[in-house]
Amino acid sequence: MTHIDEIGNYCLVLAFCFSLAQAGFVLVGRGRGGIARYAEGASLAAALAIALSFAILIIAFVRSDFSVVNVYEHSHTDKPLLYKISGAWGSHEGSMLLWCTILLVYGAAITVKGRHLPESLKLKALGVQGLLGAAFVGFTLFSSNPLGRLEDAPLQGQSLNPALQDPALAFHPPMLYLGYVGMSVVFSFAVAALIEGRLDRAWARWIRPWVLLAWSCLTVGITLGAFWAYYELGWGGWWAWDPVENASFMPWLAATALLHSAIVMEKRDSLKAWTVFLGLLAFTFSMMGAFLVRSGLLTSVHAFAVDPQRGILLAAILLVTAGSGFTLFALRAPTLAPGGLFAPVSREATLVLNNLLISAALCSVFLGTLYPILMQALFDKTMSVGAPYYLLVFGPIMIAALLIVPISGLMSWKRGDLKGVLQRLAVAFGVSVLAAAIGLLFHKGPTVLSSAEFFVGLLVGFWLIFGSFKLLAERIEFTWKAMPNWRRLVGLPLATWGMVLAHVGLGVFVLGAVTETHQKLSIMQSVSPGDTLHLGRYDMTFAGLYTQPGANYDAQGGVFDITSNGRKVCEARPQRRFYPASNQVQSKVALCFTPLDDLYVVMAEPQLQPDGKASWQVRFFYNPWVRLIFFGPLLMALGGILSLGDRRLRLGIAQKADKAVKG
Repeated sequence: MTHIDEIGNYCLVLAFCFSLAQAGFVLVGRGRGGIARYAEGASLAAALAIALSFAILIIAFVRSDFSVVNVYEHSHTDKPLLYKISGAWGSHEGSMLLWCTILLVYGAAITVKGRHLPESLKLKALGVQGLLGAAFVGFTLFSSNPLGRLEDAPLQGQSLNPALQDPALAFHPPMLYLGYVGMSVVFSFAVAALIEGRLDRAWARWIRPWVLLAWSCLTVGITLGAFWAYYELGWGGWWAWDPVENASFMPWLAATALLHSAIVMEKRDSLKAWTVFLGLLAFTFSMMGAFLVRSGLLTSVHAFAVDPQRGILLAAILLVTAGSGFTLFALRAPTLAPGGLFAPVSREATLVLNNLLISAALCSVFLGTLYPILMQALFDKTMSVGAPYYLLVFGPIMIAALLIVPISGLMSWKRGDLKGVLQRLAVAFGVSVLAAAIGLLFHKGPTVLSSAEFFVGLLVGFWLIFGSFKLLAERIEFTWKAMPNWRRLVGLPLATWGMVLAHVGLGVFVLGAVTETHQKLSIMQSVSPGDTLHLGRYDMTFAGLYTQPGANYDAQGGVFDITSNGRKVCEARPQRRFYPASNQVQSKVALCFTPLDDLYVVMAEPQLQPDGKASWQVRFFYNPWVRLIFFGPLLMALGGILSLGDRRLRLGIAQKADKAVKG
């Protein structure tokens, strides 16, 4: 009798075969109608097969089917349902199947959503997407199969790593992969356009929705990961420039540059070579992220522990895919027409400058991430590159890039008036300086340099926010003397709202990051019941201990009463959880929420003092404005989704395509 997991394996084999067929039909038909059209059906069949395979893996986790190796190694009968489901992508094998599922579903989306695209371009993109699908599904099928079975099924599983049993991390990988793999569509369209030798304004408009979708999902995915690191790992931070964190940040930076470059190409038919180069680069960095976390080159709480052999296979896929794309680019780039011209002072010029600065920032992150790995591999020299390097190199470059943003939004296309734009932004800049100066009054930095950094950071954040509001005010004809034009307000395109919201969200994030970094307070001390810790204007008293049984753990924690000027603020209850299935202990942070700030308490294991009394090492943090760090990127992602829903973008795709076909 066929087991359901075997059906999942059959579906995985079918997905591999259909992906090969998808690429083969295009290759045999030379991407021009006839047999090449069968690639559309193959893409739909491949997506259906891989979706069934992934659904069967989830079912195996939900049913606690320990005859499946992956379920046995990463699940347990006592685990809550949410973590049983997320366990399906909590391992290397399961996460690769998730990657492949999203990749093939994106391929099917090209078929479904590409009805108005020129047929030859669409079929060539499907062919490239089929090759990518075959490569990754083949890797998963032959070296990382998550549906492998045990001959004798155990009665109980080994459970999932307790650190991964968290709501934020349950949704972090799917959102991250929707962003990572979404760049594959841009890569496929870039390669298809290079093969055809056709890169024009219509092509830039066709890829924009895909870039927006991938960028928005990647923004949410990174934010969820940062939030998880903040309250799950217990170290009090949200970003440590960990190499695996950087692996997700690099494609985000590339996608951000691509998004703005595509706008210039669409509006002015310029930057063709640069835009297609960024399209190739964004997915290359996405693949690099998949490689780094699975190659064994990095030691990180985020990384999957796998054997180097599979890392070599992934490296081969990365090198062949990226190498082929960039080789084709090198051959075709000299033949690309230069496109429209623009003055040195124009919106195009500011976007180009912003692009160059973001690219320079990307290079600094790339160098800081890969340099220690290369030193270890070539010279057997262990070293690390930490926050001081990134703050010194990455920070100034990004500050310059962010300062340009409000100016770019008000600049005219083709030829602009820089003096006039600066005059229109004078009030916004003045208010930003005033707000930053007021914030500086509350700063108690140890050095003049620290105070200067804090002031500049606040200035940049407020400048992004007020500069965006100025742009919105001009679009709706709002002035100090006149009420807004409500008709223009209602009729404002979603893309404009999206742009404003994304830039405001970026400013909100900058304010949170700068304030939390420069104003945070912390103390670590051993305490016993009845002891009090003092931190700034807060007092924290250890009131006692408590125990609490959980679904698949036993917890012991402390009760801490936090007061300010004699008024009770909250009661914090940090825990130490013991997971019997994996025989692991996990700290759970207690967060006391205020509108913008966090009081953050984490508790270590008990220690016996010389007098025989037990004490607990406790870390107490005051993290001001930390809420903005996570709220800002969500506004940015919402801005991307709003832009994606712009009716002009959807109609423009069809109109441009119809004109291209008729021509």
